[in-house]
Amino acid sequence: MTCIVGLVDNGKVYIGGDSAGCAGYDVRIREDQKVFRNGNMVFGFTTSFRMGQLLQYCLNIPDHDPRLDDFKYLCTDFMDAVIKCFKDKGFATIEDGTVVGGQFLLGYKGKLYYVGDDFQVGKDIDGFDSVGCGMYYAKGAMAILYKDSTLTAEEKIIKTLTTVAEYSAGVAGPFNIVSI
Repeated sequence: MTCIVGLVDNGKVYIGGDSAGCAGYDVRIREDQKVFRNGNMVFGFTTSFRMGQLLQYCLNIPDHDPRLDDFKYLCTDFMDAVIKCFKDKGFATIEDGTVVGGQFLLGYKGKLYYVGDDFQVGKDIDGFDSVGCGMYYAKGAMAILYKDSTLTAEEKIIKTLTTVAEYSAGVAGPFNIVSI
């Protein structure tokens, strides 16, 4: 259970997340954050704290071959490194012959991307995105707040996460934001 929300503002990517660690009806407020930087990327994860720990502490981000555009790099060299990290550390599973991981948001070179359980990379045209059990609440709130030029990016994320926490039992503060 989680809500991770990201947005792009003036070429900068912001990702915010809650602090709830849930198992069924049990909730623990975690000190370790679901949002962080690794190298020149910013991440916000759901699915598993172990997955987030691997992305933060074990993933060796490969150099970006200048012959590849950003999206192709993320879909190939970068994602190959993520899959290898997950396999090497025992996190990835095999379901029907397919390697399965988890979901996270990724900020890279001023753009926000979504990574799915099947390691697909997506980029929403809205300039914001969300993952976790609160994602639909977050997308609705952000659809309104994103266009509000009187709010900073951080204020939009905090307002979104606060709204989500009011309606989703799997989302709780404190909220953390990182940017790149």
